[in-house]
Amino acid sequence: MNPFTILAPPLGQLLSILYNIWPNNYGVAIILLTLLVSLLLFPLTLKQTRSMKAMQEIQPEVKKLQKEYKADKEELNKRMMELYQEKGVNPAAGCLPLILQMPIWFALYRVFRVKPSADDPAVLDPSDIIPTDSNLAEALLNGDTQFLSLDMLQSPQEAVAEGLSTGIPAIVLVLLVVASSFYQTIQMNRRNKDNKSQQDNKQAQQMQMITKIMPLFMGFISWGFPMGLVMYFAVSNLFRIGQQAVIFRLDGGGDDAKAATTDTPPVAPEQPSGPSPNASKKRNRRRRK
Repeated sequence: MNPFTILAPPLGQLLSILYNIWPNNYGVAIILLTLLVSLLLFPLTLKQTRSMKAMQEIQPEVKKLQKEYKADKEELNKRMMELYQEKGVNPAAGCLPLILQMPIWFALYRVFRVKPSADDPAVLDPSDIIPTDSNLAEALLNGDTQFLSLDMLQSPQEAVAEGLSTGIPAIVLVLLVVASSFYQTIQMNRRNKDNKSQQDNKQAQQMQMITKIMPLFMGFISWGFPMGLVMYFAVSNLFRIGQQAVIFRLDGGGDDAKAATTDTPPVAPEQPSGPSPNASKKRNRRRRK
């Protein structure tokens, strides 16, 4: 079996179990599967988010090292590694969840390609992913794969080719994948409190370029994937946006309020605009003399 699709049978069986929770709704089963996988991957998401946040916070120090050791690349790399170890930062941690999710994507691609065989409509092809005696297998054989006017086994490209009634919802779903991916980038970047330092850092510029290209890449590959997998991308992105918001709140919920109280100088008491009483008394004494 292909190592990239070895997870297909377990995920197909799990999808069959989730389908029984909300019978006759393939789309809801996909959403439940996405949420469950996202929860299982939460430790990786937590590590990724904190690592990217930490990378942004040390950008001023990185820039300082690059300026100080710009003539000695070997010493610069050594100092950078020492800085990463001191701050507990792993530059590769940001890509780890994406790499680990790729086998899940390949496996789900196979799961959402399961449909009645062209040779025998009473048999699913491939037959080793969805349990043949499950309610989901029966739904697939009967063609009950619709959700919000979308056929979960169809690709957006195929849906658009059929007409506007199926094409528009498919386009909206792909745009949701792209928009949610972009928002994840914006959500992370606006946590950076030294944007100028980050922009001046070549490594940070490369990371920003990757994060800008990735949403477009996700939209491009979604165009030819089964709608079920595109639904997985969209729900996973939205759930991760919520996860990142919770992580930011837990890690630094009081930072903004604390900064507001510490950075704002105390307001001096307002001085009376008129002449002071002591000055009036002194003038009266002079007049008496």
